[in-house]
Amino acid sequence: MRELIWLARYKNALTKYYVGDLEEQEANLRLAKWIETVEDDSDEEIEDSAFYDGDGTPEEDVISIKKKYTFEGFYDDEDPAHRFIADLEFETGEGRKIWFKQERTSGEVLEGPATVTEPKVTGGEASEFQHFSFAIAWDRKPTITNGTSDGGGTED
Repeated sequence: MRELIWLARYKNALTKYYVGDLEEQEANLRLAKWIETVEDDSDEEIEDSAFYDGDGTPEEDVISIKKKYTFEGFYDDEDPAHRFIADLEFETGEGRKIWFKQERTSGEVLEGPATVTEPKVTGGEASEFQHFSFAIAWDRKPTITNGTSDGGGTED
């Protein structure tokens, strides 16, 4: 008889994203309603170097990582998280700084200061609902807390 093996697969919708005020260092406004896609749009700076103690093949070294997520969906002016992002539309510099938190299905929680770029709260075809898109990138490596899927855990 064959033994059944269950693979742990989770829908993307189970990953949670929160935004909040940078000064309070708390992200309690969940980005979920009407958000259709979240794309990992991260950028890595890589340097290639070849050495005489090897065979001359370049080795890659990751110099820096800019972890960035792009959100797309429909705008709802009554949703507090949408309103929070929309209020940043005409801000610059420090005005675009927020506290950003991601809760992964593994139970890991990543959070820290971040910057919102390219907020769009209108536009598109006349027959469509209001478009909503923006990007959030951590300004440095986020604090990572390990734990269970209930959000509890310990800091690394």
